[in-house]
Amino acid sequence: QVQLVESGGGLVQAGGSLRLSCAASGHAFNYYVMGWFRQAPGKEREFVAGIKWTGRNTNYADSVKGRFTISRDNAKNTMYLQMNSLKSEDTAVYYCAGRPAVANIPAAHSEYVYWGQGTQVTVSS
Repeated sequence: QVQLVESGGGLVQAGGSLRLSCAASGHAFNYYVMGWFRQAPGKEREFVAGIKWTGRNTNYADSVKGRFTISRDNAKNTMYLQMNSLKSEDTAVYYCAGRPAVANIPAAHSEYVYWGQGTQVTVSS
């Protein structure tokens, strides 16, 4: 069993930056594929970024490429999402998610087993 807790959300002006963290408890985190998703009001939950257990393989949604960076520190059981050049359309609840290792990083939320409670990110224009 893995428990995930996000932190770092908040209110920021357009063009600003935020860093989200996802702290994991439980065994086998080091071997899990981890991902960040977001959900805006009235919209489907969408994939933002994912990372394999080595940290060397990552994947991003086109909408955040070049602005967001996903990383993980397995020694601290923590994953991060550095968000730069934030836009109003990035406003959403951000969730971290995890699943046992697979060959490719899934973008479908149904592929993930464990979820955090979410953290609100609001970007004012």
